[in-house]
Amino acid sequence: MADLRGYYEPEAAETASPVTESLRARLALMLAAFLFLGVFLVLPLIVVFVEAFSKGAGTFLEALSDSDTRSAIRLTLLVAAISVPLNLVFGVAAAWAIAKFEFKGKAFLITLIDLPFSVSPVISGLVYVLLFGAGSTLGPWLKTHGIEILFAVPGIVLATVFVTFPFVARELIPLMQEQGTGDEEAALSLGASGWQTFRHVTLPNIKWGLLYGVLLCNARAMGEFGAVSVVSGHIRGLTNTMPLHVEILYNEYNAAGAFAVASLLAGLALVTLVLKTLLKCATATPSPEDAATDQG
Repeated sequence: MADLRGYYEPEAAETASPVTESLRARLALMLAAFLFLGVFLVLPLIVVFVEAFSKGAGTFLEALSDSDTRSAIRLTLLVAAISVPLNLVFGVAAAWAIAKFEFKGKAFLITLIDLPFSVSPVISGLVYVLLFGAGSTLGPWLKTHGIEILFAVPGIVLATVFVTFPFVARELIPLMQEQGTGDEEAALSLGASGWQTFRHVTLPNIKWGLLYGVLLCNARAMGEFGAVSVVSGHIRGLTNTMPLHVEILYNEYNAAGAFAVASLLAGLALVTLVLKTLLKCATATPSPEDAATDQG
């Protein structure tokens, strides 16, 4: 009797996965994605740098050496230098409290942290005008004691802190929740103090997420426009940050100066993107200690 087993064996040919697109579909999707990024991201960046140097490097350097431009750069750096450390302290404290402890009002605290994401920056600036303006309850008292909040550096710092404080906390909360409390409990059981536990256990575990959050917070602080525009008063040489100075130069038909300052902000965005990618690579690559532990 003939051996008929070969006729009943399943075919060895590979079947296409139902979730895998065809090569043509993948190429079309990639082309659409690159086209979208090219038109809405890469092309505007190229235009900014081309316009910044359109009248030569001399005009570019002259625009950056202007006294008002240098004042705007200094103020932007000052505001970032104040607001970022404040957000760093708040973000670490809030993330530690939310991830490591259970308490009443925890969900409400998380909602408050997310508030700047849902409120327009212009609205947040108007809130400070209502709190510290001449027609507010605090306004006359502040004026009597010579304390300037609005149309001064303190108001700009407050507005910047408000719009940027979720960034560090939002990067750390899921990271610390995933890590749990086991390492801290082990350190405390061995006699470590609270500060020693934070410094030698918690901080090394969150360092990459912390740097990532600080990077995003700094980029937003330097590029904030809406809230700062409301509380600054647009005083040239005193309360104009770099984004506000770009607007003023452009409204005065000084395109070369506007794009020269804008190129600095665009350069900051590119540096932020590069550092962000490096931090992602660092977090994805296991350290030698982790690799040794995995092998063990």
